[in-house]
Amino acid sequence: MKPPARGATRLLSGAGLAAALLLPTAVPAHTAPLSRMPTADGKKGQELPAMPSVLDADAECTAASREQAKKQDWSRQRLDLDRLHGQGIGAGVTVALIDTGVTPDADGLDGRVTADGPAADDCVGHGTFLAGLIAGTGEGAARLAGVAPGARILALRGTDTRGEANPALVAAAVREATQAGVDVIAVTVALPRRDTELSRAVADARRAGAVVVAAATPDPPTRGDTDEIPPRVYWPAGEPGVLSVADMLPGGLRPDKALPTTGIDLAAPGAGVVSGGPRGHGHYLGAGASVAAAYVAGAAAVVRAAHPDASADAVTHRLTATAYPADIPQLDAYAAVTTVLGDSRASTGTGRAADRVAVRDTSDADAATGRATLLVALGSTAVLAVLWAVFALPRARARRWRPAKAGGSGEA
Repeated sequence: MKPPARGATRLLSGAGLAAALLLPTAVPAHTAPLSRMPTADGKKGQELPAMPSVLDADAECTAASREQAKKQDWSRQRLDLDRLHGQGIGAGVTVALIDTGVTPDADGLDGRVTADGPAADDCVGHGTFLAGLIAGTGEGAARLAGVAPGARILALRGTDTRGEANPALVAAAVREATQAGVDVIAVTVALPRRDTELSRAVADARRAGAVVVAAATPDPPTRGDTDEIPPRVYWPAGEPGVLSVADMLPGGLRPDKALPTTGIDLAAPGAGVVSGGPRGHGHYLGAGASVAAAYVAGAAAVVRAAHPDASADAVTHRLTATAYPADIPQLDAYAAVTTVLGDSRASTGTGRAADRVAVRDTSDADAATGRATLLVALGSTAVLAVLWAVFALPRARARRWRPAKAGGSGEA
Protein backbone atom coordinates (compact mmCIF):
# COMPACT_ATOMS: atom_id res chain seq x y z
CA MET A 1 0.00 0.00 0.00
CA LYS A 2 1.57 3.25 -1.08
CA PRO A 3 1.20 6.21 1.25
CA PRO A 4 -0.12 9.54 0.04
CA ALA A 5 2.35 11.94 -1.52
CA ARG A 6 4.80 13.25 1.03
CA GLY A 7 4.06 16.79 2.03
CA ALA A 8 4.56 19.30 4.77
CA THR A 9 1.10 18.76 6.21
CA ARG A 10 0.75 20.09 9.70
CA LEU A 11 -2.03 19.50 12.21
CA LEU A 12 -3.42 22.23 14.47
CA SER A 13 -2.95 20.30 17.68
CA GLY A 14 -5.73 20.34 20.25
CA ALA A 15 -5.02 20.56 23.93
CA GLY A 16 -8.32 20.22 25.68
CA LEU A 17 -11.33 18.12 26.36
CA ALA A 18 -14.89 17.87 25.06
CA ALA A 19 -16.86 20.95 24.11
CA ALA A 20 -20.18 19.53 25.19
CA LEU A 21 -21.81 18.59 28.47
CA LEU A 22 -23.65 15.33 27.95
CA LEU A 23 -22.45 13.85 31.26
CA PRO A 24 -24.81 13.02 34.08
CA THR A 25 -24.89 15.79 36.66
CA ALA A 26 -23.04 13.61 39.16
CA VAL A 27 -19.93 13.62 36.94
CA PRO A 28 -18.06 16.93 36.51
CA ALA A 29 -17.15 17.93 32.97
CA HIS A 30 -14.44 20.01 31.42
CA THR A 31 -14.89 21.97 28.20
CA ALA A 32 -12.38 22.72 25.46
CA PRO A 33 -12.28 24.10 21.91
CA LEU A 34 -12.74 21.84 18.93
CA SER A 35 -9.95 20.67 16.64
CA ARG A 36 -10.28 19.93 12.95
CA MET A 37 -9.88 16.44 11.55
CA PRO A 38 -7.28 16.44 8.74
CA THR A 39 -7.85 14.53 5.55
CA ALA A 40 -5.45 12.35 3.55
CA ASP A 41 -4.89 15.18 1.08
CA GLY A 42 -3.95 17.61 3.83
CA LYS A 43 -7.20 19.55 3.89
CA LYS A 44 -8.98 20.39 7.12
CA GLY A 45 -12.15 18.47 7.80
CA GLN A 46 -14.77 18.15 10.49
CA GLU A 47 -14.30 19.69 13.93
CA LEU A 48 -14.17 17.33 16.92
CA PRO A 49 -13.12 17.84 20.56
CA ALA A 50 -9.54 16.89 21.42
CA MET A 51 -8.74 13.96 23.70
CA PRO A 52 -6.01 14.80 26.24
CA SER A 53 -3.52 12.30 27.61
CA VAL A 54 -3.04 14.23 30.86
CA LEU A 55 -5.44 16.47 32.78
CA ASP A 56 -4.39 19.67 34.50
CA ALA A 57 -4.43 19.49 38.27
CA ASP A 58 -7.65 21.50 38.51
CA ALA A 59 -9.35 20.01 35.44
CA GLU A 60 -12.46 17.87 35.72
CA CYS A 61 -13.08 14.54 34.01
CA THR A 62 -13.43 14.48 30.25
CA ALA A 63 -16.93 15.36 29.14
CA ALA A 64 -18.95 13.41 26.61
CA SER A 65 -18.56 14.73 23.09
CA ARG A 66 -21.59 16.11 21.26
CA GLU A 67 -19.88 15.56 17.91
CA GLN A 68 -19.80 12.39 15.81
CA ALA A 69 -17.44 11.80 12.92
CA LYS A 70 -19.23 11.79 9.59
CA LYS A 71 -16.62 9.82 7.65
CA GLN A 72 -13.65 7.53 8.05
CA ASP A 73 -10.53 9.39 9.11
CA TRP A 74 -7.24 9.45 7.18
CA SER A 75 -5.48 7.07 9.56
CA ARG A 76 -7.82 4.16 8.86
CA GLN A 77 -7.61 4.86 5.13
CA ARG A 78 -3.82 4.91 5.38
CA LEU A 79 -3.77 1.58 7.22
CA ASP A 80 -6.33 0.16 4.76
CA LEU A 81 -8.36 -1.34 7.61
CA ASP A 82 -11.32 -2.30 5.42
CA ARG A 83 -9.00 -4.52 3.39
CA LEU A 84 -7.16 -5.80 6.48
CA HIS A 85 -10.38 -6.95 8.12
CA GLY A 86 -10.98 -9.22 5.16
CA GLN A 87 -7.88 -11.13 6.32
CA GLY A 88 -8.40 -11.07 10.08
CA ILE A 89 -9.75 -9.15 13.06
CA GLY A 90 -7.57 -10.45 15.88
CA ALA A 91 -10.13 -12.95 17.18
CA GLY A 92 -8.94 -14.90 20.21
CA VAL A 93 -6.09 -12.48 21.04
CA THR A 94 -5.87 -10.39 24.23
CA VAL A 95 -4.10 -7.03 24.29
CA ALA A 96 -3.08 -5.51 27.63
CA LEU A 97 -3.40 -1.73 27.42
CA ILE A 98 -1.39 0.20 30.00
CA ASP A 99 -2.64 3.77 30.09
CA THR A 100 -5.28 5.70 32.07
CA GLY A 101 -7.71 2.78 32.32
CA VAL A 102 -10.68 1.85 30.13
CA THR A 103 -14.42 2.28 30.67
CA PRO A 104 -15.65 -1.30 30.17
CA ASP A 105 -19.05 -0.41 28.70
CA ALA A 106 -17.81 2.30 26.32
CA ASP A 107 -19.26 2.34 22.81
CA GLY A 108 -17.83 -0.42 20.64
CA LEU A 109 -16.03 -2.16 23.54
CA ASP A 110 -18.85 -3.59 25.66
CA GLY A 111 -18.27 -7.21 26.61
CA ARG A 112 -14.63 -7.40 25.48
CA VAL A 113 -12.88 -5.35 28.16
CA THR A 114 -11.53 -6.70 31.44
CA ALA A 115 -10.93 -3.85 33.86
CA ASP A 116 -10.81 -4.19 37.63
CA GLY A 117 -10.54 -1.55 40.34
CA PRO A 118 -8.88 1.73 39.31
CA ALA A 119 -8.41 0.49 35.73
CA ALA A 120 -12.19 0.61 35.23
CA ASP A 121 -12.37 4.31 36.16
CA ASP A 122 -11.04 6.34 33.22
CA CYS A 123 -11.48 9.97 34.23
CA VAL A 124 -9.06 11.22 31.57
CA GLY A 125 -10.62 9.13 28.80
CA HIS A 126 -7.34 8.55 27.00
CA GLY A 127 -7.14 4.82 27.66
CA THR A 128 -10.69 4.29 26.43
CA PHE A 129 -9.88 6.32 23.31
CA LEU A 130 -6.87 4.07 22.60
CA ALA A 131 -8.81 0.88 23.32
CA GLY A 132 -11.17 1.90 20.51
CA LEU A 133 -8.22 2.18 18.12
CA ILE A 134 -6.99 -1.27 19.08
CA ALA A 135 -10.19 -3.28 19.32
CA GLY A 136 -13.26 -1.06 18.93
CA THR A 137 -16.03 -2.18 16.63
CA GLY A 138 -16.88 1.40 15.68
CA GLU A 139 -20.58 0.75 16.37
CA GLY A 140 -21.14 1.11 12.63
CA ALA A 141 -20.23 4.81 12.72
CA ALA A 142 -18.36 6.06 9.65
CA ARG A 143 -16.30 2.84 9.47
CA LEU A 144 -14.38 3.72 12.63
CA ALA A 145 -13.51 0.22 13.84
CA GLY A 146 -10.15 -0.43 15.43
CA VAL A 147 -7.37 -2.49 13.88
CA ALA A 148 -8.37 -5.70 15.68
CA PRO A 149 -12.13 -5.50 16.40
CA GLY A 150 -12.19 -9.18 17.32
CA ALA A 151 -9.58 -8.90 20.08
CA ARG A 152 -10.11 -8.49 23.81
CA ILE A 153 -8.65 -5.72 26.00
CA LEU A 154 -7.12 -6.14 29.46
CA ALA A 155 -7.18 -2.62 30.87
CA LEU A 156 -4.38 -1.73 33.30
CA ARG A 157 -3.57 1.59 34.92
CA GLY A 158 -0.04 2.96 34.40
CA THR A 159 -0.92 6.48 35.53
CA ASP A 160 -2.61 8.32 38.37
CA THR A 161 -6.17 9.58 37.97
CA ARG A 162 -4.92 12.68 36.11
CA GLY A 163 -2.90 10.70 33.56
CA GLU A 164 0.59 11.26 34.98
CA ALA A 165 2.70 8.15 34.32
CA ASN A 166 4.35 6.40 37.24
CA PRO A 167 7.16 3.83 36.78
CA ALA A 168 6.00 1.69 39.70
CA LEU A 169 2.46 1.55 38.30
CA VAL A 170 3.71 0.72 34.81
CA ALA A 171 6.00 -2.04 36.12
CA ALA A 172 3.17 -3.55 38.18
CA ALA A 173 0.86 -3.40 35.16
CA VAL A 174 3.38 -5.18 32.93
CA ARG A 175 3.75 -7.93 35.53
CA GLU A 176 -0.02 -8.30 35.83
CA ALA A 177 -0.30 -8.56 32.05
CA THR A 178 2.42 -11.23 32.00
CA GLN A 179 0.70 -13.24 34.73
CA ALA A 180 -2.55 -13.03 32.75
CA GLY A 181 -0.80 -14.58 29.74
CA VAL A 182 -1.78 -11.87 27.27
CA ASP A 183 -0.53 -12.00 23.69
CA VAL A 184 0.33 -8.30 23.25
CA ILE A 185 1.27 -5.62 25.79
CA ALA A 186 0.79 -2.00 24.73
CA VAL A 187 2.56 0.51 26.98
CA THR A 188 1.25 3.82 25.70
CA VAL A 189 2.94 5.98 28.32
CA ALA A 190 6.65 6.88 28.13
CA LEU A 191 9.01 7.59 31.01
CA PRO A 192 12.09 9.86 30.84
CA ARG A 193 14.26 7.62 33.03
CA ARG A 194 14.95 3.92 33.03
CA ASP A 195 13.54 2.02 35.99
CA THR A 196 15.08 -1.22 37.23
CA GLU A 197 11.81 -2.90 38.18
CA LEU A 198 10.20 -1.93 34.88
CA SER A 199 13.19 -3.29 32.95
CA ARG A 200 12.87 -6.61 34.76
CA ALA A 201 9.11 -6.72 34.21
CA VAL A 202 9.51 -6.11 30.47
CA ALA A 203 12.23 -8.76 30.18
CA ASP A 204 9.98 -11.27 31.97
CA ALA A 205 7.08 -10.39 29.69
CA ARG A 206 9.17 -11.02 26.60
CA ARG A 207 10.44 -14.33 27.98
CA ALA A 208 6.82 -15.31 28.58
CA GLY A 209 6.10 -14.77 24.88
CA ALA A 210 4.31 -11.40 24.82
CA VAL A 211 4.82 -8.88 22.04
CA VAL A 212 5.66 -5.62 23.83
CA VAL A 213 4.80 -2.39 22.00
CA ALA A 214 5.62 1.00 23.51
CA ALA A 215 5.26 4.68 22.65
CA ALA A 216 8.65 6.06 21.59
CA THR A 217 7.98 9.35 23.40
CA PRO A 218 5.43 10.92 25.71
CA ASP A 219 2.62 12.71 23.91
CA PRO A 220 3.64 16.27 22.99
CA PRO A 221 3.22 18.93 25.69
CA THR A 222 0.42 21.38 25.17
CA ARG A 223 2.71 24.30 25.96
CA GLY A 224 6.38 25.00 25.37
CA ASP A 225 8.84 24.64 22.52
CA THR A 226 9.96 21.05 21.99
CA ASP A 227 12.85 22.26 19.79
CA GLU A 228 14.68 23.12 23.02
CA ILE A 229 14.41 19.55 24.32
CA PRO A 230 17.48 17.46 23.34
CA PRO A 231 16.93 13.96 21.89
CA ARG A 232 16.71 11.23 24.50
CA VAL A 233 15.54 7.65 24.85
CA TYR A 234 12.26 7.06 26.67
CA TRP A 235 11.24 3.93 28.55
CA PRO A 236 10.15 1.17 28.24
CA ALA A 237 10.46 1.82 24.47
CA GLY A 238 14.23 1.72 24.85
CA GLU A 239 14.28 -1.77 26.39
CA PRO A 240 15.75 -4.60 24.24
CA GLY A 241 13.16 -6.29 22.03
CA VAL A 242 10.44 -3.71 22.66
CA LEU A 243 8.82 -2.32 19.52
CA SER A 244 9.32 1.45 19.75
CA VAL A 245 6.61 3.37 17.87
CA ALA A 246 6.50 7.04 16.84
CA ASP A 247 3.67 9.15 15.47
CA MET A 248 3.41 10.51 11.91
CA LEU A 249 1.29 12.99 9.96
CA PRO A 250 -0.72 12.18 6.80
CA GLY A 251 2.32 13.10 4.68
CA GLY A 252 4.55 10.64 6.55
CA LEU A 253 6.47 13.27 8.55
CA ARG A 254 6.64 13.48 12.32
CA PRO A 255 4.64 16.34 13.86
CA ASP A 256 6.39 19.63 14.62
CA LYS A 257 5.87 19.25 18.36
CA ALA A 258 6.95 15.60 18.52
CA LEU A 259 9.59 15.08 21.18
CA PRO A 260 12.97 14.10 19.68
CA THR A 261 14.22 10.58 20.31
CA THR A 262 16.27 7.77 18.77
CA GLY A 263 15.89 4.04 18.20
CA ILE A 264 12.40 4.18 16.65
CA ASP A 265 11.32 0.94 14.98
CA LEU A 266 8.03 1.94 13.37
CA ALA A 267 5.90 4.98 12.62
CA ALA A 268 2.10 4.90 12.51
CA PRO A 269 -0.67 7.48 12.21
CA GLY A 270 -0.60 9.72 15.26
CA ALA A 271 -2.35 13.00 14.44
CA GLY A 272 -5.98 13.82 13.85
CA VAL A 273 -7.04 10.26 14.70
CA VAL A 274 -10.71 9.63 15.58
CA SER A 275 -12.05 7.37 18.33
CA GLY A 276 -14.67 7.25 21.07
CA GLY A 277 -14.43 8.21 24.70
CA PRO A 278 -15.25 6.91 28.18
CA ARG A 279 -18.84 8.20 28.15
CA GLY A 280 -21.43 9.28 25.66
CA HIS A 281 -21.66 8.37 21.98
CA GLY A 282 -19.53 11.13 20.47
CA HIS A 283 -16.04 11.13 18.98
CA TYR A 284 -12.75 12.87 19.73
CA LEU A 285 -9.47 13.61 18.00
CA GLY A 286 -6.27 12.16 19.46
CA ALA A 287 -2.59 12.63 18.71
CA GLY A 288 0.85 11.49 19.82
CA ALA A 289 3.04 8.42 19.94
CA SER A 290 0.51 6.76 22.25
CA VAL A 291 -2.01 6.76 19.40
CA ALA A 292 0.55 5.30 16.99
CA ALA A 293 1.50 2.61 19.53
CA ALA A 294 -2.16 1.63 19.92
CA TYR A 295 -2.43 1.13 16.16
CA VAL A 296 0.70 -1.05 16.10
CA ALA A 297 -0.56 -3.08 19.06
CA GLY A 298 -3.77 -3.73 17.16
CA ALA A 299 -1.78 -4.81 14.11
CA ALA A 300 0.26 -7.15 16.32
CA ALA A 301 -2.99 -8.70 17.53
CA VAL A 302 -4.17 -9.39 13.98
CA VAL A 303 -0.78 -10.87 13.08
CA ARG A 304 -0.82 -13.13 16.16
CA ALA A 305 -4.30 -14.36 15.27
CA ALA A 306 -3.32 -14.99 11.64
CA HIS A 307 -0.01 -16.66 12.55
CA PRO A 308 -0.71 -18.42 15.88
CA ASP A 309 2.48 -20.47 15.79
CA ALA A 310 4.76 -17.45 15.33
CA SER A 311 6.89 -16.41 18.29
CA ALA A 312 6.75 -12.90 19.72
CA ASP A 313 10.03 -12.05 18.01
CA ALA A 314 8.68 -13.40 14.73
CA VAL A 315 5.60 -11.18 15.04
CA THR A 316 7.81 -8.17 15.74
CA HIS A 317 10.00 -9.03 12.76
CA ARG A 318 6.95 -9.39 10.53
CA LEU A 319 5.71 -5.93 11.52
CA THR A 320 9.06 -4.27 10.83
CA ALA A 321 10.07 -6.31 7.78
CA THR A 322 6.85 -5.54 5.92
CA ALA A 323 6.75 -1.85 6.84
CA TYR A 324 6.66 0.75 4.08
CA PRO A 325 10.28 1.89 3.59
CA ALA A 326 10.96 5.44 4.74
CA ASP A 327 13.33 7.30 7.07
CA ILE A 328 11.27 5.67 9.80
CA PRO A 329 9.55 2.55 8.40
CA GLN A 330 5.77 3.03 8.33
CA LEU A 331 3.32 0.41 9.55
CA ASP A 332 1.64 -1.62 6.80
CA ALA A 333 -0.79 -3.82 8.73
CA TYR A 334 -2.16 -5.61 5.66
CA ALA A 335 1.32 -6.55 4.44
CA ALA A 336 2.28 -7.73 7.93
CA VAL A 337 -0.57 -10.25 7.86
CA THR A 338 -0.39 -11.39 4.23
CA THR A 339 3.24 -11.18 3.12
CA VAL A 340 5.14 -14.43 2.61
CA LEU A 341 8.46 -13.81 4.33
CA GLY A 342 11.54 -15.50 2.98
CA ASP A 343 13.67 -14.78 6.05
CA SER A 344 14.03 -17.79 8.34
CA ARG A 345 14.03 -15.50 11.37
CA ALA A 346 10.29 -15.01 10.86
CA SER A 347 9.74 -18.58 12.05
CA THR A 348 12.66 -19.09 14.41
CA GLY A 349 12.09 -15.94 16.43
CA THR A 350 15.64 -14.60 16.12
CA GLY A 351 14.54 -11.32 14.52
CA ARG A 352 15.12 -7.93 16.15
CA ALA A 353 12.75 -4.99 16.46
CA ALA A 354 15.31 -2.77 14.74
CA ASP A 355 15.45 -5.00 11.64
CA ARG A 356 13.77 -2.86 8.99
CA VAL A 357 14.56 -4.74 5.76
CA ALA A 358 11.42 -4.98 3.66
CA VAL A 359 10.80 -8.57 2.54
CA ARG A 360 7.87 -8.96 0.16
CA ASP A 361 6.12 -11.77 -1.70
CA THR A 362 8.29 -12.08 -4.83
CA SER A 363 6.11 -14.42 -6.90
CA ASP A 364 5.03 -11.67 -9.31
CA ALA A 365 8.60 -10.43 -9.65
CA ASP A 366 9.86 -13.96 -10.30
CA ALA A 367 7.27 -14.43 -13.05
CA ALA A 368 8.25 -11.13 -14.63
CA THR A 369 11.91 -12.16 -14.50
CA GLY A 370 11.09 -15.43 -16.30
CA ARG A 371 9.27 -13.57 -19.03
CA ALA A 372 12.16 -11.14 -19.42
CA THR A 373 14.63 -14.01 -19.70
CA LEU A 374 12.57 -15.64 -22.45
CA LEU A 375 12.39 -12.36 -24.36
CA VAL A 376 16.15 -11.89 -24.11
CA ALA A 377 16.74 -15.41 -25.43
CA LEU A 378 14.40 -14.89 -28.38
CA GLY A 379 15.99 -11.53 -29.10
CA SER A 380 19.48 -13.05 -29.10
CA THR A 381 18.36 -15.76 -31.54
CA ALA A 382 16.94 -13.14 -33.88
CA VAL A 383 20.17 -11.12 -33.80
CA LEU A 384 22.25 -14.21 -34.60
CA ALA A 385 19.96 -15.01 -37.53
CA VAL A 386 20.41 -11.51 -38.94
CA LEU A 387 24.21 -11.68 -38.57
CA TRP A 388 24.26 -15.04 -40.35
CA ALA A 389 22.19 -13.60 -43.17
CA VAL A 390 24.49 -10.57 -43.51
CA PHE A 391 27.84 -12.38 -43.49
CA ALA A 392 27.28 -16.03 -44.41
CA LEU A 393 24.86 -15.73 -47.32
CA PRO A 394 27.11 -13.60 -49.60
CA ARG A 395 30.05 -16.00 -49.08
CA ALA A 396 27.88 -19.03 -49.73
CA ARG A 397 26.55 -17.40 -52.90
CA ALA A 398 30.14 -16.66 -54.09
CA ARG A 399 30.98 -20.38 -53.67
CA ARG A 400 27.85 -21.22 -55.68
CA TRP A 401 26.53 -22.87 -52.55
CA ARG A 402 29.38 -25.44 -52.40
CA PRO A 403 30.85 -26.30 -48.97
CA ALA A 404 34.09 -24.49 -48.09
CA LYS A 405 37.32 -26.53 -48.47
CA ALA A 406 39.17 -27.37 -45.26
CA GLY A 407 42.16 -25.04 -44.75
CA GLY A 408 41.31 -23.10 -47.91
CA SER A 409 39.89 -19.75 -48.55
CA GLY A 410 36.53 -21.25 -49.23
CA GLU A 411 36.22 -19.41 -52.60
CA ALA A 412 35.49 -21.16 -55.95
